[in-house]
Amino acid sequence: MVWWLLTDGSDCLWNYIVVPLMVVCALWFTVRTRFVQFMMFPEMLKLAYRSNKVVQGSGKRSISSFEAFIISLASRVGVGNLAGVALAITVGGPGSIFWMWVMAVLNAATAFVEATLAQLFKSRAGDAFIGGPAYYIYKGLGSRFASVVIAVLSIVTFSFTMCSVQANTIAISAKEAFGIDPWLSAAVVAVLMVVIIFGGVQWIAKASSAIVPLMAVAYIVIVVYVVAVNYYKIPDILCLIIDDAFGIRQIVGGGVGIAILQGVKRGLLSNEAGMGSAPNAAAVATTEHPVSQGLIQALGVFIDTLVVCSCTAFVIFTSDIYSFGTESTGIALTQLALSDSVGAWAYQFIAVLIFFFGFSTCISNAYYGESNMRFIINNGWSVNTFRVLMVIFVAAGCIASLKFIWALADFLMIFVVLINLVSITSLGRYVYILLTDYKKQKRSGVDTPLFRKKDTPELDNEKIECW
Repeated sequence: MVWWLLTDGSDCLWNYIVVPLMVVCALWFTVRTRFVQFMMFPEMLKLAYRSNKVVQGSGKRSISSFEAFIISLASRVGVGNLAGVALAITVGGPGSIFWMWVMAVLNAATAFVEATLAQLFKSRAGDAFIGGPAYYIYKGLGSRFASVVIAVLSIVTFSFTMCSVQANTIAISAKEAFGIDPWLSAAVVAVLMVVIIFGGVQWIAKASSAIVPLMAVAYIVIVVYVVAVNYYKIPDILCLIIDDAFGIRQIVGGGVGIAILQGVKRGLLSNEAGMGSAPNAAAVATTEHPVSQGLIQALGVFIDTLVVCSCTAFVIFTSDIYSFGTESTGIALTQLALSDSVGAWAYQFIAVLIFFFGFSTCISNAYYGESNMRFIINNGWSVNTFRVLMVIFVAAGCIASLKFIWALADFLMIFVVLINLVSITSLGRYVYILLTDYKKQKRSGVDTPLFRKKDTPELDNEKIECW
């Protein structure tokens, strides 16, 4: 009964409740924000370009807007960008990539809303800030029970179970590519985790800022080479994706429904918008206006899905491995496709990518768990206990079989998503007020809008403490 609930029951909830609800919310936020992800895309790029500067007058431990963005991007860009895309293609066909793109564009509005709320309702933590779903649920909706529930679920789901799965993938990949024993992988990952997460959010920000851009750029460069060599295939690939998304044969055979479901689901799981994870990182930034961080976080959805996930898709479609058919799926398909284009060394290259992408996800999720632990019990021993447990779960993930843990993570995430979506929909009015204020200042010629709650009567209350 328990196994059915975690597998078939979980799939039913995802397919018929969670995914449709996330799509509806993404459409709602897109309309209510007046298509913010399209109309303010140039502003996103502008903010990202100058976001590495900490706001003048902030403390020494403050996190810049860019560092907060990278922490959330480190969580978004993970093993799923390499394995999840391949799985979507093998299950849902090439058309699933089109629907993955569509969901990324829509879901950027959801990411904007939850990140803006995280900034608005953040709390002070010395010279830095802390926040996330538990904080905006408690301050905005006044529900201590719901905020504690989502805090506990977030710790178990993102920090313990999901990171165990990431570590397991790292260990398997290292063993297959380099022959490294899983026990050695466990030891190495555990030591690195201790060094970084016990250094606090500043160390996590610095590690993420070093790892994520470097590995993402390395992957993109390889993919650009592969696409450039196979440039003549691009029109056929685009036609293949579009035709499979809307083709008559797929409609008659029911393939379109499968493509839509796989594309939407994998897109949501990859960019994490609406899941309540990234807002934990968005809240730590020291910035002039909540909307500016919301816009930067929305850009992360585009980078994750439209750039990194698309890279994996094009590697697969340009290879002869996909053209002639293969039984491989997941990360194995990505490795085979890339090695077919650039040589056998691609196996080792993908293994290195998996290590860095997976490890950066673990350290980002470690901070997510820490911020939620500080919400529940804010003292030194509870945080250090969490850190020790986090290291144990990650190390165990390298050497254990995680079929049950993976299923449990999928199941628990359902409730995190549902609580978060209901909450940000209820609190959406705050975001619309902030967005109107931001646009008004931009229209008046202000280059860097500044928010002070005393200038906005609707937001001038004690629950909004950092503005």
